[in-house]
Amino acid sequence: MTMKRIAGALVKMAACASMVSFLSCASSGNLSGVYFDPNMDLKAVRTVAVMPLENLSREQQAADRVRDVFSNMLLSTGEIYVLPPGEVARGILNSGIANPSRPSSEEIVKLAAIIKADVVITGAVKEYGEVRSGTASANIISMSLQMIEGLTGKVIWTASSTRGGISMKDRLLGGGGRPMNDITEEAVNEIINKFLQ
Repeated sequence: MTMKRIAGALVKMAACASMVSFLSCASSGNLSGVYFDPNMDLKAVRTVAVMPLENLSREQQAADRVRDVFSNMLLSTGEIYVLPPGEVARGILNSGIANPSRPSSEEIVKLAAIIKADVVITGAVKEYGEVRSGTASANIISMSLQMIEGLTGKVIWTASSTRGGISMKDRLLGGGGRPMNDITEEAVNEIINKFLQ
């Protein structure tokens, strides 16, 4: 009877070990949480229009701040030309887009033709600002972006990033965490790296 228990326990342990191994391999890739359209050559993208982002956070100016940091950091890679916000705003007005943070596929195609963009980037800022837990506080950002092809209105790439939050150091020593701009740049840099890989 004890041999059966030992054999059963060994089978369960082996099953658990293989499941843990499988899950750790599945989540250890650099591109987890990223979608690429396999039929699209992202290296062919030269001109990008970054739309106003949807703001789902409590901070009123979060979407504008993140859009500005993202546009500047993407332009600074030297690989892609990011259309100025004023040019994008003109295109939004001329194409009659009612909700710039959530345009339809048809509106994207029309906008891209007007401002001559290869792709249009839309997205959302889900969290931005200070979070608290007990006496500890820190800054956090969570955002997601999607790239839409200008000719077809089809989503060709998506990525998301969450940075910041309350660390063990913040819990033990206090201090309020890292500056919001540093965390924003880190999250944006992670998304850009996911695009350029």
